[in-house]
Amino acid sequence: MNTKYRIFKDKFLKMLVTFLSLVAILPLILILFQVVKNGISVVNFKFFTQLPPPPGEGYGGIANSLLGTALLIGLAVLLSVPIGVFAGVYLAENKSRFAEFLRIIVNVLQGLPSIVIGIIAYIWVVRPMGGFSALSGGVALAIMMLPIIVKNTEETLKLIPFSLKEASYSLGVNYTRTILKVVVPTGAGGIISGVIIGISRIAGETAPLLFTAFGNPYISVNPAKPIDALPLLIFNYAMSPYENWHKVAWGASFVLIMFVFTLNLMVKVAGEKWKVKF
Repeated sequence: MNTKYRIFKDKFLKMLVTFLSLVAILPLILILFQVVKNGISVVNFKFFTQLPPPPGEGYGGIANSLLGTALLIGLAVLLSVPIGVFAGVYLAENKSRFAEFLRIIVNVLQGLPSIVIGIIAYIWVVRPMGGFSALSGGVALAIMMLPIIVKNTEETLKLIPFSLKEASYSLGVNYTRTILKVVVPTGAGGIISGVIIGISRIAGETAPLLFTAFGNPYISVNPAKPIDALPLLIFNYAMSPYENWHKVAWGASFVLIMFVFTLNLMVKVAGEKWKVKF
């Protein structure tokens, strides 16, 4: 009787976990179904190469938003990756009070709402520059990426065996070259994964860009001028009363989701290719 009860309890708990897992992913499946259903019919070659349409005049495209998103992400990566990697290396290699204080700051920064970061970037960049710009949007997104890169770099480097550093020291290599030539390359997979996760984190952010990039219906590559992005286009067009703009918003949502999905696949590939081995 006791054995039968344990078998029954085991099967029941497995069924319960499976059921709750399906319930948890059901909203995501419904969201993806709705986006694919409404967005995939709008996506074609012209959708990627044309500018947004005037109100009530066809579907047009999202060329300006695609270019703006690429520029904003590029600026965010250029600003956040060097600082984030060096900060992660410092936290992994030091246990001082300042390192603990810095770790707390990184955790607090990671928990800041995106709209607060947008306001900070507005005060730090938009007001001194006298206007909205791609640069201010890149700064806001870089601030959001920074704690993700720092944490991933730190945790990855902590997994690297100390014997690798000992071997480097035994060959007469100094501390700096050991970190740059041995430790960081060994943890490249985790660092690259952190960068990609950071990009997927900021790719769909709208709130910070409302205070910084602002939006632009035309193609612009000037970092000192306002620029459009996919999240901004989706937000503005979904709020509009025009049916054709709603279609463009659905198409842009589909493109953005596919982009984030691709980034997550890249994280999986990078993690498998450059896995830290003991």
